[in-house]
Amino acid sequence: MPTWLIVVLVVFALLVIALFVLGLVGAQRRDRDRDAAFGAELEKANAALAEARASDRGWERSILEAAARAAHERAHPGADIRELHLVQVVDRPGTDSDQARFRVMDAHGEHDILLGRRGDQWNEVA
Repeated sequence: MPTWLIVVLVVFALLVIALFVLGLVGAQRRDRDRDAAFGAELEKANAALAEARASDRGWERSILEAAARAAHERAHPGADIRELHLVQVVDRPGTDSDQARFRVMDAHGEHDILLGRRGDQWNEVA
């Protein structure tokens, strides 16, 4: 086999391997970006679903938010809430077992507040 043919075949093989590796790296980057976007979209959809369920049940959003803000103030006095999202609604038979979970973002980070309903009052569940 001539030497020039061996050199051409080795260069071709290296080129194929390099393109394969670059393709893998590109696919991993695309998947990582897609996963991050999917997580954000899923979080938005969950929040919208929780809010729709709460409004469908006749729960007053302003009362729920006020209770969540009060619970946050007791746990973190003086910490301003940057974002407050209703992320889960648990509507069991009757009203005394109903629950609403809020995700709070403040200077301390991100944490959840679980509210329980007793009659017309919403209070934090320990």
